Amino acid sequence: MSSPVDRILIFDTTLRDGEQSPGATLTVEEKLSIARALSRLGVDIIEAGFPFASPGDFEAVQKIAQTVGTENGPVICGLARATKKDIKAAAEALKPAAKHRIHTFLATSDIHLEHKLKKTRAEVLAIVPEMVSYAKSLVDDIEFSPEDAGRSDPEFLYQVLEVAIAAGATTINIPDTVGYTTPAEYGALIKGIADNVPNIDQAIISVHGHNDLGLAVANFLEAVKNGARQLECTINGIGERAGNAALEELVMALHVRRSYFNPFLGRPADSTEPLTNIDTKHIYATSRLVSELTGMMVQPNKAIVGANAFAHESGIHQDGVLKNKLTYEIMDAESIGLTNNQIVLGKLSGRNAFGTRLKELGFDLSETELNNAFIRFKEVADKRKEITDWDLEAIVNDEIRQPPELFRLERVQVSCGEPAVPTATLTLRTPIGGEETTVAIGTGPVDAVYKAINQIVQLPNELLEYSVTSVTEGIDALGKVSVRLRHQGVIYTGYAANTDIIVASARAYLGALNRLYAALENQKSQGHPPVVASL
Repeated sequence: MSSPVDRILIFDTTLRDGEQSPGATLTVEEKLSIARALSRLGVDIIEAGFPFASPGDFEAVQKIAQTVGTENGPVICGLARATKKDIKAAAEALKPAAKHRIHTFLATSDIHLEHKLKKTRAEVLAIVPEMVSYAKSLVDDIEFSPEDAGRSDPEFLYQVLEVAIAAGATTINIPDTVGYTTPAEYGALIKGIADNVPNIDQAIISVHGHNDLGLAVANFLEAVKNGARQLECTINGIGERAGNAALEELVMALHVRRSYFNPFLGRPADSTEPLTNIDTKHIYATSRLVSELTGMMVQPNKAIVGANAFAHESGIHQDGVLKNKLTYEIMDAESIGLTNNQIVLGKLSGRNAFGTRLKELGFDLSETELNNAFIRFKEVADKRKEITDWDLEAIVNDEIRQPPELFRLERVQVSCGEPAVPTATLTLRTPIGGEETTVAIGTGPVDAVYKAINQIVQLPNELLEYSVTSVTEGIDALGKVSVRLRHQGVIYTGYAANTDIIVASARAYLGALNRLYAALENQKSQGHPPVVASL
């Protein structure tokens, strides 16, 4: 057992690898919101982004370092390819953090060396210590990853890791970049590193893996049994392709089955000490925040945070749970912060009660944001007698967590029915400051609204997904609309909630178009698209 810690460190890469999910691009303010939530959750390290990728990424990492990277907060990490420009940019962005880490990487599999890097093994063995040493001259805490370690020759991998540690790497991350390995193979790879890298006792073994075969969480748990002490994961398992190992699944597996995993950390099986620093009661709220801001809805049957995770349809199951939850539940819904959705506020509730409840739900709003959210709350409360925690979350996310309204909905009215032709009359405020009004017909009311918006915005796109869900039960429930559209191969998302589903549909579509418009303007100013890195 090599790694010198008796607890599993949670390294969250939602803001870096997670954001590389198609359509999951976040604004700086949205990234800050998620970073604050991750800090409350208790993650040990936040990989805040890839500073060299773009000015926007650099700014986001820098602001997270300033606001979340406090002395008592998590380590703030920045990703960098094994080049001096990347490493220097990461160090600059991370400077404001009390605790900072540079995470640099270079591929080691023969397939990557031949087809991507066009380098020999000898060249890689020379580059790794040079770049790790350079990073070490800027920051004390250095993590090194041999990209595509899962398909690398183990003997060559041992050599690379040895020189990286000798050059100053304090964490060695072993990525299953393409989600190729099985649990037995991955566990054996970690054990082989623990047994064959001479100086491995000077570094923590970390794991990073993708879920292409649905094995990421299983691989990580097997890695823990063989010496891994840091897990690189994302909220809701988001990430490139099929995503990453899901933080909530890993943490709750270690929590529920700690008697099984305790001995692998040198503890008595009956030890009640937690295996991670995660405050599990913040898991559900963090999951919902990431889902709302990225526009990536959580599937109902998703483990831990899915809508059906604690639901029982079978009569036999229902009867058993009513008698004793342990009959069919291995964990309590309240352990992840899932409440009974009790009614908490109404239209007579004051601003102080509203703000207090939002803080209890994990929202950290500025005075202006709180005022705006309260106005929206009053509007909804006038239409609904009962306002639940879930309603509050939807109101805040819809009012505060939207991208800048370059195109803003001013008025929308639809006419539809049988045999009438669905018609939408719509007015938008445009980026140049004027108002434009247009009329369009469609196959239905939403189609008519979207065609009217397109007439004004004039940004060609392909609508990939339009989904509607209710926040709570009842005919007067808030309706949530999520939209995903594609422009030149890039996916953009939009989200909105309203008691009027047509208004929510219009605002969600405009949210996606505003992201698209902002991205195009940003590319014009920069002159090139952002760099994307993969592990």
